[in-house]
Amino acid sequence: MAKTKILYGCSDCGAEAPKWAGQCGDCGAWNTLVEIIPMPPASSRTTRYAGFAGEAKGLKVQRLDDVSADDVGRYKTGSAEFDRVLGGGLVAGSVVLLGGDPGIGKSTLLLQILTHLAEQDPLYITGEESLQQVSARALRLGLKTDSLNVLVETRVEDILNTAQKEKPRVMVVDSIQTIYTDDLQSAPGGVAQVRESAALLVRYAKQTQTTIFLVGHVTKEGTLAGPRVLEHMVDTVLYFEGESGSRYRLIRAFKNRYGAVNELGVFAMTDKGLREVSNPSAIFLSQHGEDVAGSVIMVTLEGSRPLLVEVQALVDESHLSNPRRVTTGLEHNRLAMLLAVLHRHGGIVTHDQDVFANVVGGVRVTETGADLAVVLAIMSSLRERVVPSDVIVFGEIGLAGEIRPVPNGQERLYEAAKHGFKRALVAKGNAPQKPIKGIEVIGVTRLDEALIAID
Repeated sequence: MAKTKILYGCSDCGAEAPKWAGQCGDCGAWNTLVEIIPMPPASSRTTRYAGFAGEAKGLKVQRLDDVSADDVGRYKTGSAEFDRVLGGGLVAGSVVLLGGDPGIGKSTLLLQILTHLAEQDPLYITGEESLQQVSARALRLGLKTDSLNVLVETRVEDILNTAQKEKPRVMVVDSIQTIYTDDLQSAPGGVAQVRESAALLVRYAKQTQTTIFLVGHVTKEGTLAGPRVLEHMVDTVLYFEGESGSRYRLIRAFKNRYGAVNELGVFAMTDKGLREVSNPSAIFLSQHGEDVAGSVIMVTLEGSRPLLVEVQALVDESHLSNPRRVTTGLEHNRLAMLLAVLHRHGGIVTHDQDVFANVVGGVRVTETGADLAVVLAIMSSLRERVVPSDVIVFGEIGLAGEIRPVPNGQERLYEAAKHGFKRALVAKGNAPQKPIKGIEVIGVTRLDEALIAID
């Protein structure tokens, strides 16, 4: 059998070259040439056309009205938190890409899930560990593995041949960076190898209705290693997050064709593996013995789940010509904007102060609903005025000093009332028309009104 001819294509402009070079000869970009498999001549392609006037064989055009719009069938993974992130459970034929830092628990979680899916004839394929290592992990976690098949293989053609023989309904490939195809000469983990191997696995999943989990490595910047097209090829992209010194792990959906994005699942790492956290809001709140200055509780929305988190601020006199602005779990540029609004419309000066802002528990808050909580925490620390611990705060602040409503205000207020909060300071647009039992809602429209109301 003749060896497949290899070409090199530019990832920027698409130009092809017969051999690798550091610079693309067409667009001039550097380090953009990667291996590609050229298309065979038209005469040797398996896809043929029946003619312009005829009907293509095996193809049928349907009207969209004739296609059933029934909900996609799902089956549970045995983990309510993981099912939430997936959008309600696994979908047959879907491909899920799970990324995260080394040692964060990706393999552990997937091994636990596969043991709960014994009726789906699961297959665990590892390219990084031996059978003895996988068996030792399962024994340490106390998992029942009598229905779990394991394969150590890195060649994608052998993986697909084994899958066609065993016919699993759920399959894990750990990891996609170790898989390679003989059609390319580059080493496993390269851009071309990852792209071609993933394309073959995705095609197999769609043709056989097999659910496939792909484990992905991440770079030092926190993004998935390999080509960006990998995230476009799969149906769901999940990221494992967690602080190095914390036992809590967060799984966030960044892409999901079968559910909402930004859904959050919360787990705790134990000696028996990952366990679900039944009350996630509790881990994001500090347990102060008494009320302290610089601490404000807010309700953020992660996907469809409202979470209570504590925003802390520390304002201290600066001895530097350029005072520091440090954030953890918040957007740095957003803090600079809020300090300018606080000065212009609240009369509070911080240009000679170091400002530190932090979200407790390692969670990242990216929504603008945290604006009001951040500003009040800064004011509380600067003036040493305590915000009562039974007050909940959320709202977006505009450049003109107005307080804007945020989405799903009612759900946030109900979550706060459920956890025993007595008062809520929110945008007037989020104030409910009917009172909520157990909580007093104060609606404000301007920043100065919020500063007065909290005093």
